[in-house]
Amino acid sequence: MYAITGADGQLGNCLRDRIGDVPAIFVDVNELNITNPAAVKKFFAKHKINLVINCAAYTAVDNAEDDFLGAYNVNHSGAELLARYGRRIIHISTDYVFDGRTNSPYTEKNPANPVSVYGKTKWLGEQSVMEVAQTAAIIRTSALYSEYGNNFVKTMRRLGANNPELKVVNDQITSPTYAGDLADAILRIAAQMKNDSREIYHFSNEDTASWHDFATAIMEISNLKCKVLPIPSSEYPQKAIRPPYSVMDKSKIKSHYGIVIPHWRDSLIKCINTMNK
Repeated sequence: MYAITGADGQLGNCLRDRIGDVPAIFVDVNELNITNPAAVKKFFAKHKINLVINCAAYTAVDNAEDDFLGAYNVNHSGAELLARYGRRIIHISTDYVFDGRTNSPYTEKNPANPVSVYGKTKWLGEQSVMEVAQTAAIIRTSALYSEYGNNFVKTMRRLGANNPELKVVNDQITSPTYAGDLADAILRIAAQMKNDSREIYHFSNEDTASWHDFATAIMEISNLKCKVLPIPSSEYPQKAIRPPYSVMDKSKIKSHYGIVIPHWRDSLIKCINTMNK
C-alpha cells in the first residue's frame, strides 16, 4: 500500500485522480502530523505501507523567512521521520535548493546552494532522506500549478479577469510544471523503483519561461484581455530571495524511467481547459 502525505495539496489531489486501482491511503495534517515522532511511528505500525509518497511541505516561501522552525519541522524533520519509518520513499523537493547564479540547466550533480529559508530547509530534508531511507527517489520540481488549491495560474486568472493590466517579473527564469504531469511521473517511478537505490531526479515541464512569459500565456489561453507588463525583480521586492535562473536538466529521469515530458505550454492548455470545465 502507498501512503500519500500532503494529500490535500495540489500534487496530492492529482495523485488521487490518477492512482487507479493501486491500494493507497491519503493523509494530510489532520490525519497524520508528520512532524510528530509518536504519531508517525503509530501510523506505520498500524498500516502496512510499502512506499511513502511525501507531498507534504511548508511552501510559503516568504513566510518561512520569519518562521524557520515551522519550515524546518515540516521540510526537514517530517521528511526524515517518513523516510526512517517508511523505509521506501518518493520525496518531492524544489528547484530552490539552487542559488540560480548560472545560465545553463542544473543537473543532479550540481551542488546545492539555497538562498532562502524555504530552500535551505528543503535541502536539509533531502539530505536526511538520503541518509535514513532504505530506498529513496527525491524529485525536485519547479513552479508547480494545477486545477487544485492556490497557485500562480489561478491567481493570474483571477487578477486578469478584474484588471486591465498587471506587472510581472521577467528576470526570473524557470520551467512551469503541471502537477498532473508530475503525478504521472511519480506513479511511473513508484512502479519501477529498485530496492536499496537512493537517487535524486529533476522533473518539470519542457522548455523555459520567465514569470512574465508564464503570465502572458495564461492570459492568452484563458482569453483574458489583461495586458501583462514586464518588470525587473527590483520593482517587486519580496522577503525571500528567489533564484534568478532555476531551470533543471531532466535527462536522468527521462533515461532511467522512459518518461516523455510535455512542453509547459501544452500542459498549461490542458490544465486551463480542465479549469474551464
